[in-house]
Amino acid sequence: MNEKNLGVNTICTHVGEVEDKQFKGAISPLYMSTSYAYEDVEIKRYPRYFNTPNQEALCKKIAKLEKCENALIFGSGMAAISTTLLAFLHTGDHVVLPQTLYGGTFNLVVEEFHKFGIEYSFAKGFSEDDFSELIQENTKMLFVESPSNPLMRITDLKMISNLAKSHGIISVIDNTFASPINQTPADFGIDIMIHSATKYMGGHSDICAGAVAGSDDHIKTIWNLAKNLGGSLSDYTIWLLERSMKTMGIRVRAHNENANKIAEWLEQHPLVEKVYYPGLRNHPEHELAKKQMLGFTGMLSFEIKESYDVRIFLKSLTLIKPSMSLAGVESTILSPAKTSHGLLTPEERKRQNISDGLLRFSVGIEDANDIISDLEQGLETLLKEIKNEN
Repeated sequence: MNEKNLGVNTICTHVGEVEDKQFKGAISPLYMSTSYAYEDVEIKRYPRYFNTPNQEALCKKIAKLEKCENALIFGSGMAAISTTLLAFLHTGDHVVLPQTLYGGTFNLVVEEFHKFGIEYSFAKGFSEDDFSELIQENTKMLFVESPSNPLMRITDLKMISNLAKSHGIISVIDNTFASPINQTPADFGIDIMIHSATKYMGGHSDICAGAVAGSDDHIKTIWNLAKNLGGSLSDYTIWLLERSMKTMGIRVRAHNENANKIAEWLEQHPLVEKVYYPGLRNHPEHELAKKQMLGFTGMLSFEIKESYDVRIFLKSLTLIKPSMSLAGVESTILSPAKTSHGLLTPEERKRQNISDGLLRFSVGIEDANDIISDLEQGLETLLKEIKNEN
């Protein structure tokens, strides 16, 4: 099979398969062994070295999707993020990150980096000036999320890439919310792509994994630390992830379509204060999103007006699950203030514009009308509750 010009669904389905040479099965066989021969073999395999047959094969699929030379699979998204950051940042180094950062990454930086003597700065906005004014002589990395979690802000990836290159530093993106179906940052010169593979890659709320993609040299640097930290993934979970990724292109496009419809519907509802979705024309970076994204993702956030208790709304939902994590085929919703950003102080959440009324909505692949009906009855229940109290 010539892999040069394959379509994305073909890549998802076929690239990175393990050939079943013995029985000629249609899917990858699963190699569960944790012990491999070391004499008279080309590769000395060991699970913690990220080089078992299933690990190597899946890395090829992820690298191909991200248009990179190589990739690594980790036990979680945070394992991928922490290993990548610590592989390139050492005592005395400095990193610039956005203020609107996933709570787990933010907590890693503010709680752990001082132990390693690593300095950091948070950009208050998304312009070139917001990032460039923070770059110091010891800055080694620009780290961004786009779309951001949970406010769906979009960062100009070409700008970040050019800025990093002009200062001789590394550019890294958490590409989880977009997935490689909606966005391939390597096209804009970003060096390293990170994913919580638990999300759109897994897609069924039953796999916990992380992924990193980049050049051979960058992946080798990450691997040198990764093999010592031991954040590898079991081959059974890798096999499940490879199975799940076969449908990622189809799933993500269904998520996109539903989210567009629902964002437009929410925007018109009188109880909704604001909707955060890059597919909406009033989104501050809508035009930028159109330029660098192939789809606007299945993630959105919205704020219910301050006078209403979001807990009543969440408890009234019957189809949509108030649940942590995101990007499964089923629709889920949560309060970032109590979950993904719960480790932040109230002051830190305020600085990131994360209010108690903000809800992050992972739109599933159910029929859009059914999702809207559940949202509608939930908001009606909320309105009735307020009227009863008065």
